[in-house]
Amino acid sequence: MPTASILNHALGPVIRGPSSSHTAGAYHVAALARALLGAAPVRAAFTFDPAGSYAVCYRRQNADLAFAAGLLGWPITDDRFGRALDAAAKAGLEVTFHVAPLPEPDHPNTVDLALESADGRTLEARARSVGGGAVEIVRLAGWPVCLTGEAHEVLVEAEAGAADRVADILSADGAVLAPPERQTRDGAALVHARRTAALAPDAAERLRAEAGVRSVRSAGPIFLPQRGKPLFASAAEMLALCGTRGLSLGEAALEYEAALLALTPAAVLEEIGRRLAIMRAAVACGLSPSPPPMQLLDPSAGRVMQAEAAGRLAGGLGTRAAARALAAMHTASGGGVVCAAPTGGAAGVLPAVLVTWQDERGLDDRGAALALLAAGAVGVVIANRATFAAEVAGCQVEIGAAGAMAAAACVQAAGGDARQAADAAAVALQNTMGSVCDLIQGIVEIPCHTRNAAAAAAAFVCADLVMGGYANAVPLDETIDAVFAVGRMLPSELRCTALGGLAQAPSAKALRPRDTRP
Repeated sequence: MPTASILNHALGPVIRGPSSSHTAGAYHVAALARALLGAAPVRAAFTFDPAGSYAVCYRRQNADLAFAAGLLGWPITDDRFGRALDAAAKAGLEVTFHVAPLPEPDHPNTVDLALESADGRTLEARARSVGGGAVEIVRLAGWPVCLTGEAHEVLVEAEAGAADRVADILSADGAVLAPPERQTRDGAALVHARRTAALAPDAAERLRAEAGVRSVRSAGPIFLPQRGKPLFASAAEMLALCGTRGLSLGEAALEYEAALLALTPAAVLEEIGRRLAIMRAAVACGLSPSPPPMQLLDPSAGRVMQAEAAGRLAGGLGTRAAARALAAMHTASGGGVVCAAPTGGAAGVLPAVLVTWQDERGLDDRGAALALLAAGAVGVVIANRATFAAEVAGCQVEIGAAGAMAAAACVQAAGGDARQAADAAAVALQNTMGSVCDLIQGIVEIPCHTRNAAAAAAAFVCADLVMGGYANAVPLDETIDAVFAVGRMLPSELRCTALGGLAQAPSAKALRPRDTRP
């Protein structure tokens, strides 16, 4: 995966719940595959390995709907999402799902797919969802590749002798991010260019007319394209930048994202404001009298908030933040639109914390934006050093990561410095280390919702501890490395397969999910 982006990986993408890995990831795989096919598909087959995560939860986490929506060319936020399979059938698109052993699956979220269009075009690929909505197509027509949807991709299969001419055409306008990559086998070559812009129509025609060219495939970005270089990759580099430039963590994060995406700071702040609005709407939806229905849980966020207001609880800022986290998760689990911050399963923590700061402590919009950016800075360090995929390292890298990001946001909002923000994030991670992903019946509800609530409340505690004088002994980089190492030690039963932990409790197995689809 390219260097992590705050908007693409830590505070997004904007998705439809319940899961960033299985709902949004599935959508992004299908959208990329449709583009690479070059035509609307009429047949699509998806195959999941029985030992992987998709096999367990592809229907309960709406991956089947997401694959169909991506193939149809809909945005993931389309209100028709819940009827995507029916719409596909009516449009003449046959979509099938299979669970069968895959050769050498190297990730729990691996999927093999085969598409066919009405005019006979075909595509066979292997893809994987790597956490937080990010995806990789790792094999295309038998060639090893790495397509992430963060650039304009052009892939040309040709006779080996034509590879130099193909590379020259792909590079002629200077819009390549790096020299085109080349592979050869059995007298054939694959030339792959990652570009900052689509290939001009006349250049595409030249490619197709070039002697020895067999196929030309292209796909535009599905995320904000990276056009620049990152200002830091580790927490140590992040803090050095803040110290040298006299920046708060939020200010450093703003410069980081503007440089990485080649955007103005104003454009980054505008998009951060849009993400904040989506987060606020998710909280409001979950607290409304009629939140969306869920498969296992009945909505409780509103009841908790009412009980706190009536003085029936010990209460306080943490309780109200926890209720807001429940609310955002009610929206996500009901298939609503949320920000993967950093994942769909952790989409309640940051909305709860930011709404609490604004509504109860009077944090203005710019302050909230910088707090969210500070959270994003911690998120990109986690993404660069570890993962956001519970399938790889457990709940600690999803809700645990969100809690760390939220602790940094609290420090930024309270006027603390960058080192305090990093230390608060480290302390938060140290207290969720080892947490497993044991979602009951493969549904992102129990214990996910209450873990989001607890992480939101704990973010304020961790920030207060550090700003109040607690000296963190293990810095953020080392803490992240330890978390990732622990996560890799977890057996697959405790990594989003619903085969261990609470998911195997008799009471959990006896629950009967509701069918909430339209």
